[in-house]
Amino acid sequence: MAIELPPLPWDKNALAPHISAETIDYHYGKHHAAYVTKLNGMIKDDPAYAGKSVKEIMLAAPAGGLFNNAAQVWNHTFYWNSMAPNAGGAPSGPIADKINAAFGSFDNFKSQFSTAAAGHFGSGWAWLVLKDGKLEVVSTHDASNPLKEGLGTPLLTCDVWEHAYYVDYRNARPAYVEAWWSLVNWEWANARLAEA
Repeated sequence: MAIELPPLPWDKNALAPHISAETIDYHYGKHHAAYVTKLNGMIKDDPAYAGKSVKEIMLAAPAGGLFNNAAQVWNHTFYWNSMAPNAGGAPSGPIADKINAAFGSFDNFKSQFSTAAAGHFGSGWAWLVLKDGKLEVVSTHDASNPLKEGLGTPLLTCDVWEHAYYVDYRNARPAYVEAWWSLVNWEWANARLAEA
């Protein structure tokens, strides 16, 4: 059974003006879709992975093309869910308590996460993770993620590959990261925290 491109959790224009429908057309419609297509082609060439979920493939695959494409499918799906229209602002619920306990305040957390995202060298991801009961900010390079690297349970992510922001922000990654805060889906983070 082929891996399918998961539907977006919102309409492609729902994140405007922070992220445009044009960016979604390219990022989801071209990049994310291409990872799915390439992954399905690789699974055909390696039937040991047939019938497995994207997460199972990602965790089992060695470094290389199969892992890269599976991880990018998983990472992007997680990224879309990390954002929502009419979201952002300060967190509430259990995630807010965990952020205050780990970072002292939401502002401290926001500063640390923004620095990790905007300052990441090259392509990659900034993550909020739960590790050993405590929240941490981590970044991963290229297609990698905290599950593969044993860095904790992902709760939120910000994609800092250029295709995530170049249409809307050109090379101004910090401006994109600042806009991302207007979209943060705290309900998703709370749900991931409850499952952890």
